[in-house]
Amino acid sequence: MLNKERFPRQLVPQIEKYAAAFNSLPCAVIIHDLRDWSVVYMSNRGLQLLQSTHEEITALSSGDYYKKYFNQEDAEDYVPKILSLLERNNDDELVTFFQQVRFPGRDEWSWHMSSVKIFMRDEAGKPSLTITIAVPIDAMHHMTAKAERLLLDNNFLRQNYEKFSKLTKREKEVLTQVASGKSAAEIANALYISVTTAETHRKNIKQKLSASTYQLMQYARAFDLV
Repeated sequence: MLNKERFPRQLVPQIEKYAAAFNSLPCAVIIHDLRDWSVVYMSNRGLQLLQSTHEEITALSSGDYYKKYFNQEDAEDYVPKILSLLERNNDDELVTFFQQVRFPGRDEWSWHMSSVKIFMRDEAGKPSLTITIAVPIDAMHHMTAKAERLLLDNNFLRQNYEKFSKLTKREKEVLTQVASGKSAAEIANALYISVTTAETHRKNIKQKLSASTYQLMQYARAFDLV
């Protein structure tokens, strides 16, 4: 169903033409109005999963919609990418990301892989509507575990970037070695430094990051050192 009040009259037939096909796809299709980022169209599959109606979904503000159904930590990763997409205003580009959705009556999150692109523009040529397809990822699929690790690493990176930026180039090299389970002697041999210097670097890294050995591994993984 389509919220016709939100569209210029001449665009309604064009969108309704696509809507018939959207309902046959094995994914949810959502169209957002960029004036306020509200939902103006959702395919039947999406409405069924959210146990909602077209009227209820389109009546929600953008903030209420995302707060009700989506993990806000995900948004910190993909929203800046979508904004950059709109700024470039290129038909050939899209943004793809993992997204967690919580369906009514369930405590756990459901993982989806979503892709967004510009769908329509206004008379000035600026993006006015985006279209999103959201494909569910089977809970038993290996991609679910990978998506969860990716989200955790991204969140860890954002929260600890300032601390990590204080490390010198050499300290980052030592951190890579530490995360690989190397001893001080092995680090010294790999980096052509003394064992005492390797131990000093390792001590300084822990102090700068206020991190345990396990957390050092998190740093190395989140900042692509291993």
